[in-house]
Amino acid sequence: MQVILLEDVINLGFKDDLVNVKSGYGRNYLIPQKKAVIASESAKKVLAENLRQRAHKLEKIKADAQALAAKLEGVSLTIGAKTSSTGTIFGSVSNIQIAEELEKLGFNIDRKIILIKDSVKEVGKYKATVKLHKEVSVEIPFEVVSE
Repeated sequence: MQVILLEDVINLGFKDDLVNVKSGYGRNYLIPQKKAVIASESAKKVLAENLRQRAHKLEKIKADAQALAAKLEGVSLTIGAKTSSTGTIFGSVSNIQIAEELEKLGFNIDRKIILIKDSVKEVGKYKATVKLHKEVSVEIPFEVVSE
C-alpha cells in the first residue's frame, strides 16, 4: 500500500514522502493518527503541486539545517555517569542525556532526531548521529566518563 506521509515518521520517512507500507500499518496506525493519507492519483497530483509551490521554502529549511550542522561539526560532548568499579554504567546513556548536554551548549535539538547505534553501557568514546533534515545529518562524538 502506498501512502503519502503528512509528518516525519522515524524509521519510515519524512513529510511528503511517498512510501510503501503494509496495509495493516497504514490503515490501523498511520491514517487514523493523521500521519499519512492513501496515495491515490489525485493525492499524488496535489502533492506534486504543493512541492512545486514550496520548493523555495524547503530550500531555506535545508539551508538552515546545513548551517546548524556546520555549527555542530566541532562540538564534542562529555557525559558523566555513575559507574561501578569495573567501568560499567548503572543504566545506560541515551539520546536524552545527549540532548540535555547539547542544550547546555545552546543547541535546542529534539531528542527524537538523535540516534545512537549501539547501547552505551560502558565508559568510553562513542558517536551519535543527529538527523537535522532528510539530506543533512551530522555525527557528534561524545565521551562517557565516570562521575
